[in-house]
Amino acid sequence: MTTAPTQAAVPDPEARGLRLVIVLLMLTVVSGLIDAVSYLGLGRVFTANMTGNVVVLGFAAAGAPGFSVPHTATSLAGFLLGAAAGGRVAARVAQGSRRLWARLTLVAEAALVGVSAVVAFVWPDTTGTRYALIVLTAFAMGLRNATVRKLGVADLTTTVLTMTLTGLASESRLGDGTGHRSPRRTASVIAMLAGACPGAWLVLHHGLGIPLLLAAVTSGMLAVVTSGRE
Repeated sequence: MTTAPTQAAVPDPEARGLRLVIVLLMLTVVSGLIDAVSYLGLGRVFTANMTGNVVVLGFAAAGAPGFSVPHTATSLAGFLLGAAAGGRVAARVAQGSRRLWARLTLVAEAALVGVSAVVAFVWPDTTGTRYALIVLTAFAMGLRNATVRKLGVADLTTTVLTMTLTGLASESRLGDGTGHRSPRRTASVIAMLAGACPGAWLVLHHGLGIPLLLAAVTSGMLAVVTSGRE
C-alpha cells in the first residue's frame, strides 16, 4: 500500500520581510524628521502632523508673529491631496496584496521626499523652495497617512501621538487596563522622538537637504523590505 506524497508547504509571500509593526515604527521616525524640517526650516508649519497644523493656521490667522497663513494653507492642501490619492490607490489595490500595497506607497513617499531633498540641496533658501518642499512632503505624508489608516494597525498612526498617549495612560495599570499594549505605544512615542531630535539637530547645523535625504532613504529601504503581515 502506497501513500500519496506530502505536498510541500507553499511559502506565503505576504510574510516575507519586516512586519508592518516594525515598518510603521520606522515611519514614525521619518515623521519626526519631516516635521523637524518643516517646522524649523519652512516657517513654523507642519507637513506630517495636521493636528498641529490646524492650530498653527489659527495662530497665523490671528496675526501671531512667526506664522504664515499661505504656508500653512499650502501644507493642508498638499496633505489633503495626498490623502485623496492614497484613498484612490487603496480603492484599487487594497483587496489584493497588503505587501504590494504598502510597498507602492513607500516607493511613492521615498520618491517625493527624495525630490524635496534635491530641491533643498540645489535651490536652498528661496521662497519657491519653501513652497515646493511644503507641497512635496505634505503630499507624501497625506498619501502615507491614508494608507496607514486603511491598513488599520492598532496604535501606529505614524504621525499623531495624542490618542497613543491617551491609551498609554488610560489603559495602563494606573488606569483601567492591564497595559498590554503599552510596549507598542511607548515604542511609537520613542520613535517620534528618535526622528525629531536628530532631525532638529541636522536642520539647525546642516540645513534641510540632509534630513530630507535621510527620510527618503529610510522610506525607500522600508519599501524594499516590508511585508504584509502585522
